[in-house]
Amino acid sequence: MRTLASAQPLLAPLLAALLALPLGGCGETPEPDVPLRPVRYQIVYASGGTRQRSFSGVAQSSVQTALSFKVGGTIQRLPIKVGDQVRAGQSIAELDPKDYELQMEDAQAGLERAQAEARNAESNYQRTRALYENRNASRNDLDAARTGSESSKAAVTSAHKKLELARLQLEYTKLTAPLAGAIASVQVEVNENVRSGQTVALLEAGSTPEVQVGIPGVLIARIREGDRVSVRFDAIPGRSFPARIREVGVATTGGATTFPVKARLDEADANIRSGMAAEVTFTFATTESGEHFYVPPVAVGEDRGGRFVFVVAPQGAGIGVAQRRNVSVGELTQEGLEIVDGLADGDLLVTAGVSRIADGQQVRLLEPQAAVAP
Repeated sequence: MRTLASAQPLLAPLLAALLALPLGGCGETPEPDVPLRPVRYQIVYASGGTRQRSFSGVAQSSVQTALSFKVGGTIQRLPIKVGDQVRAGQSIAELDPKDYELQMEDAQAGLERAQAEARNAESNYQRTRALYENRNASRNDLDAARTGSESSKAAVTSAHKKLELARLQLEYTKLTAPLAGAIASVQVEVNENVRSGQTVALLEAGSTPEVQVGIPGVLIARIREGDRVSVRFDAIPGRSFPARIREVGVATTGGATTFPVKARLDEADANIRSGMAAEVTFTFATTESGEHFYVPPVAVGEDRGGRFVFVVAPQGAGIGVAQRRNVSVGELTQEGLEIVDGLADGDLLVTAGVSRIADGQQVRLLEPQAAVAP
């Protein structure tokens, strides 16, 4: 026991030295590789000083005519129905003409009576004139006879006008199409009594459709006739139709707070029908100077240092380095969050996982998303 105890101070340094030696046949254990965090990105481009705004509208034909009678009466004949294609001059509806036929007959009789009275007045004037020349009639008799003749002639003229008016009113009992088109709606029935000016049918014509939208007063001054716009229809997904502004309203209508604006499509399309819901996109020039970018709101982070984004500096083979950029933001628009300072044209902007990466961190680039265009 004494021998063991005296040997312990010598064994301790030896064991420490043995433990410090590498084990035979074993190398150093390599540290495990840390996988790179994948990020999605998109290329951003300057807006070029423009901003887009979209407004809801309704498609309509370029020519819409509300057909109505110039006189009132009872519908006797209605040969058209919704969807019919009609040619110019084709019959749309007819009123019962009996009342107007009687009025024309009465006007004809009035003309004949006026003509008879005019002949009698003219004969009386000629007799009185002959008597006056022979000094058998006074000057007053001559003047009275001449006045009667002239008055009767004026009565004949008036009777002619009344007959012409009665003839026109009889013609107005027949409603015809002023131009070729399609019947969009029929708003009366046979035997229905209608008044003058009441809409009987709505005729749509014109091969190129239009879209009418309401524009707020703060923007109406920035819209001009001839401006280019883009139109999309809910019923025709995935397609955009170029159009041009045809009319710009100068006043609100129907108690609305918006101004009516009409855009005519450049080309006709058989799929576009009147009444379809549409969205018209306008491009407005911004009044601010400098380049502006529109990015997804999720790409912008915020901490004590302010608002920031991450852009990627590519290093080849799908690898890049994330770099933090402090940014100044503007308005949140339909195109995205406006960045007024901090980005450059063509930057690779990280669009997801901003809170999980750090400045200078190496990342793996996934397939880019659609670029943010002006």
